[in-house]
Amino acid sequence: MTRRGSTTHCLVSVHNYNIMDMTILEAMRSRRSVRTYNRAPLDQNQIELLTGCVASAQSPFGGRVAIRLRLFNVAAGYKPSTYGMIKGASDYFLVAFAKGDRCSELTAGYRFEQVVLKAWQMGLGTCWIAATFKQTVFEEGVRWPDGLSLQIVSPVGVAAKERSLFERVSRSVVGSDRRKPFGKLFFESDFSTPLSSESRFGESLEMMRLAPSSTNSQPWRAVVEGDTVHFYYVDKSKLAMIDCGIGLCHFHLTEQYRQSDGRFEECAQHPAAPKGVKYLISYKANAV
Repeated sequence: MTRRGSTTHCLVSVHNYNIMDMTILEAMRSRRSVRTYNRAPLDQNQIELLTGCVASAQSPFGGRVAIRLRLFNVAAGYKPSTYGMIKGASDYFLVAFAKGDRCSELTAGYRFEQVVLKAWQMGLGTCWIAATFKQTVFEEGVRWPDGLSLQIVSPVGVAAKERSLFERVSRSVVGSDRRKPFGKLFFESDFSTPLSSESRFGESLEMMRLAPSSTNSQPWRAVVEGDTVHFYYVDKSKLAMIDCGIGLCHFHLTEQYRQSDGRFEECAQHPAAPKGVKYLISYKANAV
């Protein structure tokens, strides 16, 4: 593997399996949810690579999180609860974390998205699913650390050549292909001045804008003050912290890729937020 910044630029051959030559930024831009798979199981090389990604995924937010790659032989037509929207999948990621712990929820979203992006670089599709599945189906036979409960499931596999009609309709209903404009999410100095996309943090925030979120809600907001980005969230969903973890993953990986990594910290002084928007955390860039 070669590296640019601190993020892997994948170009690896393992036996007859070739990982796509795709940077992490290209993965963020091109990755989409996959709900229709070709039913082919993961091979041993893919399993080993994904297991390595799970083990190496890190987060700056702490908390208690366990991520596992589990293989389920799903019979044709098997539909656990509302999970029946997924077709042709036989392998799933599982993640568990402590309920009600903000740091753990941020870390769950952050680390899980790292694995999702690596899977995409490998040519494998995934689909985030949270709070819409029957937990006992996927918890059976799986040992979890005390105090952690299953919160997120994703299939992982090769996308089918054609999307099912259900998938096309689902993407339209949840707005999978729509994103809020940059200036509606990110601001300069206060919440009344839209941030220019040419800002020092413009690319990193654009990658955050492209991150997946539940029903494409994009709960994250940010205000830039000099070398600091203050992050906020719209508190309308119990999945908001997981979604923010995903968005912060995109932001931070972009900063690392551009070799301009900084640190996350809570700032007592930050711009006042409008009603319904809450302060989350701040990011201070390292001095150049």
